Amino acid sequence: MANYLRQRNQPYKLGQTAPFKISRSKIELFMQCQRCFWLDARLKIKRPGSPPFNINKTIDELFKKEFDAHRATGTPHPIMLDNHIKAVPYQHKDLNTWRYNFTGVTALHEPTNLHVFGAIDDVWVNDAGELIVVDYKATSKNKEVSIDSDWQISYKRQIEIYQWLLRQNGFKVSNTGYFVYTNARIDVDGFGDKLEFKTKLIPYTGDASWVEPTLVKMKSCMESEKMPPVGMAAMGGECDFCSYAKARTELTIAALKPKKAKPAKATL
Repeated sequence: MANYLRQRNQPYKLGQTAPFKISRSKIELFMQCQRCFWLDARLKIKRPGSPPFNINKTIDELFKKEFDAHRATGTPHPIMLDNHIKAVPYQHKDLNTWRYNFTGVTALHEPTNLHVFGAIDDVWVNDAGELIVVDYKATSKNKEVSIDSDWQISYKRQIEIYQWLLRQNGFKVSNTGYFVYTNARIDVDGFGDKLEFKTKLIPYTGDASWVEPTLVKMKSCMESEKMPPVGMAAMGGECDFCSYAKARTELTIAALKPKKAKPAKATL
């Protein structure tokens, strides 16, 4: 942990020979805004953080407990049976490492010398011996959950990066991954110290062919002395962080400029 934090806090140095750690979230950052990524990797100027989603984290942990119980017995979870999926939760000695945020599944991309890692939620295995990447999602909305919105491309890329990482480690991986997507109901009469959820299993056929070309572009970006252009916000439009930084900088500069003295009024 201490070694990871020490490496994470070191900026990328031009021409460095040591592998540079790149998390799954940093790849997503690059896909959204290359300027924010460059500032992060080269200068360690990070986007402001957001408060932790503790309820989502709790749901993740409870899902893991459910699937781990079936992992221990080698039996399918009811959601697999309900959706006619011939698979069981995958047992592997490194599963806890793969799930841990500061380690995850790792791979060294030799052409760029980038040490790529990402923490998965779960892995299943089907009858053909293929690993299935699974990601847990939680929300609360007054309609059925889906992965059809434009901004949810980040969810799909998440699955694809995990598929790529597992393949880099020599595993046979199914192109089909799944989102275990749960939705807190708001159509009930009251709270009563509990939330009711409806969970949906959503299949997604991944295509990780974009990952390696993107790593090459990321390395080129880090090697550049020129700051990249402003990118896009996750929900569309110009990057919110860059737009805010620009507006604040312009206002600050304007406020710091010395005010011109008003000419004195002539007296008769």
